[in-house]
Amino acid sequence: MADEEHTTPAARSFLSCATEVARLMDLGDAADVPEARRARHLAHAVRRPLLERAGLPEELFAPLMAAAVYDPDPSFCRWFVEPALYTFGRRRVMTALLDYLRSGTDAERAGAERAFYCAHLPLRADRSPAYAPDGRRDPALDEAHDVVGEWLAASGTQVRDRAVPEGRNED
Repeated sequence: MADEEHTTPAARSFLSCATEVARLMDLGDAADVPEARRARHLAHAVRRPLLERAGLPEELFAPLMAAAVYDPDPSFCRWFVEPALYTFGRRRVMTALLDYLRSGTDAERAGAERAFYCAHLPLRADRSPAYAPDGRRDPALDEAHDVVGEWLAASGTQVRDRAVPEGRNED
Protein backbone atom coordinates (compact mmCIF):
# COMPACT_ATOMS: atom_id res chain seq x y z
CA MET A 1 0.00 0.00 0.00
CA ALA A 2 1.49 3.36 -0.97
CA ASP A 3 1.95 5.94 1.78
CA GLU A 4 -0.82 8.16 0.44
CA GLU A 5 -3.26 5.24 0.69
CA HIS A 6 -2.79 5.19 4.47
CA THR A 7 -4.79 8.40 4.75
CA THR A 8 -7.97 6.87 3.35
CA PRO A 9 -10.87 6.28 5.74
CA ALA A 10 -10.47 2.49 5.34
CA ALA A 11 -6.79 2.61 6.32
CA ARG A 12 -7.59 4.80 9.32
CA SER A 13 -10.36 2.37 10.29
CA PHE A 14 -7.94 -0.55 10.10
CA LEU A 15 -5.51 1.34 12.30
CA SER A 16 -8.31 1.98 14.81
CA CYS A 17 -9.27 -1.70 14.79
CA ALA A 18 -5.70 -2.95 15.14
CA THR A 19 -5.08 -0.45 17.94
CA GLU A 20 -8.16 -1.66 19.80
CA VAL A 21 -7.12 -5.33 19.52
CA ALA A 22 -3.60 -4.46 20.74
CA ARG A 23 -5.06 -2.43 23.62
CA LEU A 24 -7.30 -5.31 24.69
CA MET A 25 -4.28 -7.62 24.54
CA ASP A 26 -2.25 -5.14 26.67
CA LEU A 27 0.35 -4.77 23.92
CA GLY A 28 0.54 -0.98 23.69
CA ASP A 29 -0.23 1.29 20.77
CA ALA A 30 3.11 1.36 18.88
CA ALA A 31 3.14 5.16 18.95
CA ASP A 32 6.83 5.10 18.05
CA VAL A 33 6.07 3.43 14.69
CA PRO A 34 5.27 5.76 11.76
CA GLU A 35 1.54 5.95 11.19
CA ALA A 36 1.87 4.58 7.66
CA ARG A 37 3.15 1.27 9.11
CA ARG A 38 1.52 1.28 12.53
CA ALA A 39 -1.56 -0.82 11.70
CA ARG A 40 0.47 -3.63 10.14
CA HIS A 41 2.98 -3.44 13.00
CA LEU A 42 0.16 -3.85 15.55
CA ALA A 43 -1.40 -6.69 13.55
CA HIS A 44 1.93 -8.47 13.56
CA ALA A 45 2.37 -7.85 17.29
CA VAL A 46 -0.98 -9.41 18.23
CA ARG A 47 -0.84 -12.42 15.90
CA ARG A 48 1.17 -14.85 18.04
CA PRO A 49 -0.37 -13.88 21.41
CA LEU A 50 -3.85 -14.36 19.94
CA LEU A 51 -3.05 -17.88 18.73
CA GLU A 52 -1.17 -18.89 21.87
CA ARG A 53 -4.04 -18.31 24.28
CA ALA A 54 -6.39 -21.12 25.19
CA GLY A 55 -9.24 -18.64 25.22
CA LEU A 56 -9.92 -15.03 24.42
CA PRO A 57 -12.15 -12.66 26.34
CA GLU A 58 -15.57 -11.98 24.88
CA GLU A 59 -14.70 -8.31 24.50
CA LEU A 60 -12.18 -9.23 21.77
CA PHE A 61 -14.69 -10.79 19.40
CA ALA A 62 -16.11 -7.64 17.80
CA PRO A 63 -12.71 -5.91 17.48
CA LEU A 64 -11.22 -9.04 15.88
CA MET A 65 -14.02 -9.19 13.34
CA ALA A 66 -13.73 -5.47 12.61
CA ALA A 67 -9.96 -5.75 12.17
CA ALA A 68 -10.42 -8.69 9.79
CA VAL A 69 -12.99 -6.78 7.75
CA TYR A 70 -11.01 -3.53 7.63
CA ASP A 71 -7.62 -5.13 6.94
CA PRO A 72 -6.90 -3.94 3.39
CA ASP A 73 -4.57 -6.85 2.64
CA PRO A 74 -6.38 -10.12 1.91
CA SER A 75 -3.22 -12.03 2.80
CA PHE A 76 -3.27 -10.76 6.37
CA CYS A 77 -6.91 -10.61 7.46
CA ARG A 78 -6.39 -14.26 8.45
CA TRP A 79 -4.35 -12.99 11.42
CA PHE A 80 -7.60 -11.86 13.00
CA VAL A 81 -9.96 -14.51 11.68
CA GLU A 82 -7.94 -17.56 12.70
CA PRO A 83 -7.77 -16.93 16.46
CA ALA A 84 -11.48 -16.03 16.43
CA LEU A 85 -12.23 -19.36 14.74
CA TYR A 86 -10.36 -21.29 17.41
CA THR A 87 -11.90 -19.50 20.36
CA PHE A 88 -15.38 -18.46 19.24
CA GLY A 89 -16.06 -21.05 16.53
CA ARG A 90 -16.59 -21.01 12.80
CA ARG A 91 -20.34 -20.52 13.10
CA ARG A 92 -20.08 -17.33 15.14
CA VAL A 93 -17.29 -15.89 12.98
CA MET A 94 -19.19 -16.57 9.76
CA THR A 95 -22.39 -15.14 11.22
CA ALA A 96 -20.58 -11.90 12.14
CA LEU A 97 -19.13 -11.66 8.64
CA LEU A 98 -22.58 -12.31 7.17
CA ASP A 99 -23.87 -9.34 9.18
CA TYR A 100 -21.16 -7.14 7.57
CA LEU A 101 -22.14 -8.48 4.14
CA ARG A 102 -25.82 -7.72 4.70
CA SER A 103 -25.61 -4.30 6.30
CA GLY A 104 -22.10 -2.95 5.83
CA THR A 105 -20.74 -0.25 3.60
CA ASP A 106 -19.22 -1.23 0.25
CA ALA A 107 -15.77 -1.36 1.86
CA GLU A 108 -17.08 -3.49 4.74
CA ARG A 109 -18.79 -5.90 2.37
CA ALA A 110 -15.57 -6.29 0.37
CA GLY A 111 -13.65 -6.86 3.61
CA ALA A 112 -16.21 -9.39 4.80
CA GLU A 113 -15.77 -11.32 1.56
CA ARG A 114 -11.99 -11.45 2.07
CA ALA A 115 -12.41 -12.54 5.68
CA PHE A 116 -15.10 -15.11 4.83
CA TYR A 117 -12.60 -16.88 2.62
CA CYS A 118 -10.28 -17.15 5.64
CA ALA A 119 -13.12 -18.42 7.82
CA HIS A 120 -12.88 -21.74 5.96
CA LEU A 121 -9.40 -22.49 7.30
CA PRO A 122 -9.01 -26.03 8.58
CA LEU A 123 -8.71 -26.13 12.34
CA ARG A 124 -6.01 -28.32 13.85
CA ALA A 125 -5.61 -29.33 17.48
CA ASP A 126 -1.85 -28.75 17.32
CA ARG A 127 -2.29 -25.16 16.12
CA SER A 128 -4.08 -23.68 19.11
CA PRO A 129 -4.51 -24.41 22.81
CA ALA A 130 -8.17 -23.42 22.32
CA TYR A 131 -8.79 -27.12 21.74
CA ALA A 132 -9.56 -29.18 24.82
CA PRO A 133 -6.57 -31.05 26.27
CA ASP A 134 -7.74 -34.23 24.55
CA GLY A 135 -7.59 -32.55 21.12
CA ARG A 136 -11.35 -32.28 20.71
CA ARG A 137 -13.76 -29.40 20.59
CA ASP A 138 -17.51 -29.01 20.56
CA PRO A 139 -18.56 -29.63 16.94
CA ALA A 140 -21.46 -27.19 17.36
CA LEU A 141 -18.90 -24.35 17.39
CA ASP A 142 -17.99 -25.11 13.81
CA GLU A 143 -21.28 -26.28 12.31
CA ALA A 144 -21.98 -23.56 9.78
CA HIS A 145 -23.62 -25.12 6.73
CA ASP A 146 -26.75 -23.00 7.17
CA VAL A 147 -24.66 -19.83 7.55
CA VAL A 148 -22.76 -20.67 4.36
CA GLY A 149 -26.12 -21.07 2.61
CA GLU A 150 -27.26 -17.68 3.92
CA TRP A 151 -23.94 -16.17 2.77
CA LEU A 152 -24.40 -17.56 -0.72
CA ALA A 153 -27.94 -16.21 -0.89
CA ALA A 154 -26.94 -12.77 0.42
CA SER A 155 -23.96 -12.49 -1.90
CA GLY A 156 -25.87 -13.72 -4.93
CA THR A 157 -23.38 -16.53 -5.44
CA GLN A 158 -24.68 -19.62 -7.12
CA VAL A 159 -23.17 -23.01 -6.48
CA ARG A 160 -24.09 -26.45 -7.58
CA ASP A 161 -25.11 -28.85 -4.87
CA ARG A 162 -22.17 -31.00 -4.03
CA ALA A 163 -22.01 -34.10 -1.99
CA VAL A 164 -19.54 -34.39 0.82
CA PRO A 165 -18.53 -38.00 1.46
CA GLU A 166 -20.00 -39.27 4.70
CA GLY A 167 -17.66 -38.94 7.63
CA ARG A 168 -15.66 -36.22 5.91
CA ASN A 169 -15.80 -32.69 7.22
CA GLU A 170 -15.76 -29.94 4.60
CA ASP A 171 -13.32 -27.99 6.74
